[in-house]
Amino acid sequence: MAALAPSPDTASGIARELQANCERPFEDARAMPPRVYTSEAFLALEQREIFRKEWLCVGRASSLSNPGDYLTAHIDGQPVVVLRDEQGTLRGLSNVCLHRMSVLLEGRGNVRRIVCPYHAWNYALDGTLAGAPMMDRQPGFCKESYHLPSIRCDVWQGWIYVTLNADVPPVATQLDALTQLIEPYGMTDYVETFHEAHVWNTNWKILAENFMESYHLPMLHRATVGPHSRLDEMECPPGQPAFNYHWITKEASLPIGNAHPDNTRLQGHWRRTTALLAIYPTHLVTLTPGYFWYLLLQPRGVGQVEIQFGGGLSPEFINDPQAANYMATLKTLLDEVNAEDRRGVEAVFRGVHAPLAKPGNLSHLERPNYDFARYVAQRTATS
Repeated sequence: MAALAPSPDTASGIARELQANCERPFEDARAMPPRVYTSEAFLALEQREIFRKEWLCVGRASSLSNPGDYLTAHIDGQPVVVLRDEQGTLRGLSNVCLHRMSVLLEGRGNVRRIVCPYHAWNYALDGTLAGAPMMDRQPGFCKESYHLPSIRCDVWQGWIYVTLNADVPPVATQLDALTQLIEPYGMTDYVETFHEAHVWNTNWKILAENFMESYHLPMLHRATVGPHSRLDEMECPPGQPAFNYHWITKEASLPIGNAHPDNTRLQGHWRRTTALLAIYPTHLVTLTPGYFWYLLLQPRGVGQVEIQFGGGLSPEFINDPQAANYMATLKTLLDEVNAEDRRGVEAVFRGVHAPLAKPGNLSHLERPNYDFARYVAQRTATS
């Protein structure tokens, strides 16, 4: 008896609809179908096939410069902590106590030991159990048998990545082509000067797609960067399996948007070129000759996304006497731009629920969105 076709409302049905949509050539490409953004079942499929299997960026290594410095994140339902141990090594660990399974650490900070807030079981920075109050009265308890499970942790260009997948190739291997593209910038040495966490009411992919294209700049950002955005200056080459990107070469509206006079790494047009990088699935970076800013995304259901938002300066601008003023001006602008983006992506999330919502043709400036859709389709493909 032939197997029944999956319902269009199931994750597999939505995945097939997306795959069919992505089979169009780019010249006739469409936006992703609405249910890709609204279906809880499809998000569960994404969590299983993307978030549990891919490298996920969680922050800058320079933010964990001292022993005991840590940051926290989630991989689907798995709380993770990344910290600098006493030997200066970055470690990824499960952020769940081995006693009654409380989450151990929240946010970012510095600790001498990882202390459970529930019963005070505490762990050394390498994850070994260092103390467990009164447990010596239990004959079956063996402290040496407890060690927080390790999480794979890797660093690329100054960024920390984690994964639950033991078999995925190293980050540098996956991003070798991107390393070659952006090598002149020297992004590893850029210094983070601010970090914030936010939650927006939209689907994670809508926010990712918003970052990937500059077609919306003249309209959505008409009160900020829109008047300085010339669409004819933008190049959107075909993406790669692990990332997409586009370029803008221009005289920047902010002094730090172009290379500092002391910058000897960048030559010619590179001194005026901004790279917008989307590293799948959730690492988004605007890299200019003088500064960078980024978003890291973690879904909270289909309708909310947790955002790690940060940025900083290139080494030459960090050493400039006006560094503080430059960064303050940039942060003010980015806050205004983010407010505009939030209104835009939350409006899109409301719109994709409409009964008459239908995906339209993509612009030639939305090539990154086309490549991202094909990435999601490939990862969620069902037989």
